[in-house]
Amino acid sequence: MAIASINPANGETIKTFESLKREEIEQRLQLAADTFRTYRRTTFESRTQWMHRAAEILEREKNELGKIMTLEMGKPIKAAIGEAEKCAWVCRYYADNAAIHLADQVVETNATRSSIRFQPLGPVLAVMPWNFPFWQVFRFAAPALMAGNVGLLKHASNVPQCALAIEDIFRRAGFPEGAFQTLLVSSDAVEAILKDQRVVAATLTGSEPAGRSVASIAGQHIKKTVLELGGSDPFIVMPSATLDTAVETAVKARTINNGQSCIAAKRFIIADSIYDEFATKFVERMRALRIGDPMEESTEIGPLATPQIVNDLAEQVQRALDSGARVLTGGHKLNRPGNFYEPTALDNLDPSTPVSCEEIFGPVAMLFRVGDIAEAIAIANSTSFGLGASAWTTDPAEQSEFIESLDAGSVFINGMVASDPRLPFGGIKNSGYGRELAEFGIREFVNIKTVWVA
Repeated sequence: MAIASINPANGETIKTFESLKREEIEQRLQLAADTFRTYRRTTFESRTQWMHRAAEILEREKNELGKIMTLEMGKPIKAAIGEAEKCAWVCRYYADNAAIHLADQVVETNATRSSIRFQPLGPVLAVMPWNFPFWQVFRFAAPALMAGNVGLLKHASNVPQCALAIEDIFRRAGFPEGAFQTLLVSSDAVEAILKDQRVVAATLTGSEPAGRSVASIAGQHIKKTVLELGGSDPFIVMPSATLDTAVETAVKARTINNGQSCIAAKRFIIADSIYDEFATKFVERMRALRIGDPMEESTEIGPLATPQIVNDLAEQVQRALDSGARVLTGGHKLNRPGNFYEPTALDNLDPSTPVSCEEIFGPVAMLFRVGDIAEAIAIANSTSFGLGASAWTTDPAEQSEFIESLDAGSVFINGMVASDPRLPFGGIKNSGYGRELAEFGIREFVNIKTVWVA
């Protein structure tokens, strides 16, 4: 089956690729296994040098790499260039900190010497999504490679050029052949690859059904997994918040990456006393967003990645309207070539309806009016997801209550939820398990070995 790179701004096919044949997959799996046996013995000094070179390539070629991302999945070019820069950041972070995070830890016991050692596991399969086609991969690959593992990338089928470019970056940076390989295969091939005994673990960023599938297969074969799945992140604004800053951030948090982000704010929960003012300003800013060709630097909203995503978004909006929601702005597909959906704001939603707490992947915001902090937290926690949450208040007591009571892997006070190499990232509930980034991320795919010497 052909894997196609299609420009979502106009529907034109840029390039097609043939899926790897069974014998080609076999060759790559064996190369990964063979490479691991020698790569695991390389020094932190060598890996650090190679990872710094990868960062240099990302920064030097960020404009060209950004163009690949934009042409394949439609994010505005400025955001795509910024994504390449962020990938350079995570490479440098782990180049500089991996040896510290994985240093032997001495523990005093009744032994002459006892310690904890962190050792690599082997080839790790990464099943990655299209929405941040470089960042999602590099935040796995940088710690995995620095830990001494080797990587196998099964990227989303609509970003094959991104997948191949990432493999090329690691090759040119000096990593040994086989240390990081892109597998151009369909989703149907994932099960057999994951079952293969040479693959020791897997990480997936994607949908809840995809996560359930990978976790089930890996579980049957007793293989470690890390899952970063969907989100329906709340954005709560209390009366003491600086309103204009909250509004500006809210619009950015909902429309970043054309609204296609697991940690994008999706449900805006606003205190009754400031609701009308917030809604008015929020709608004005949403209407003012510049929609257009994502290759133009002035564009703020580009096309969604695929026609199916547009259709799914339209269906969710219609279900919200059928349950009593009201359109404040937008609410329609745009009548133009490409996968465009108008920036949209809905209110008068019933928090008990399923659509009110689903993941919405596109520039559609849902607004809720609440009477107090208890109601705000109750609505925020009413979803099956638990990825991130943003709360806006200058009241220290309210800040403490949000930090303690919001069911999420990340709580940001007076700021937009974002991933940072220095902090762990991941969710709870149906948003997945395990952590990426910081020392917690690099220790997900290592053998935490106890050493005891009499």
